[in-house]
Amino acid sequence: MPFDLQPVLRGDLVGVRPLRSADFDELYQVARDPLIWEQHPVKDRYRYEVFTRFFAESLASGGALAVTSAAGDIIGSSRFHGYDQWRSEVEIGWTFLARSYWGGQANGQLKTSMVGHAFRFVERVVFLVGPDNRRSQRALEKVGAVRVGSRPDAAGQDSALFEMRRPADFTTSG
Repeated sequence: MPFDLQPVLRGDLVGVRPLRSADFDELYQVARDPLIWEQHPVKDRYRYEVFTRFFAESLASGGALAVTSAAGDIIGSSRFHGYDQWRSEVEIGWTFLARSYWGGQANGQLKTSMVGHAFRFVERVVFLVGPDNRRSQRALEKVGAVRVGSRPDAAGQDSALFEMRRPADFTTSG
């Protein structure tokens, strides 16, 4: 079975579904908050023209997801990237959520559902985070990701490398 890079996943707090071009306006309403990007390597992604390029790249990636609230409103985005069947690895990244969802359980549920989906296909999930993005690094540690070094991200920027490995008792059915 091939890896589904754009699954529909639902939890009681958040869900994901494939990102569509029609989602631009609703997602930009979230992304235009400068505080979301203050620790990110691309600090001006809140600007319309910068976000427009990011959104187009997201759609072109084939793995972009809209993150939705329990009510179905778009509250952010994430992405599966770099699936490597032979290394049994995929990256989860480009994640951002509306600030009203920070500090609670939404990001944890998002990552848990995406990692659970990925573990049906791969043994290792990696996350690349900007070296100065302590907020995202702490969030990954909260969900059980372990920092294992560094490596360049898709843009060639040095990034902190975190990983999660599929537990031996994980069942890939379902």
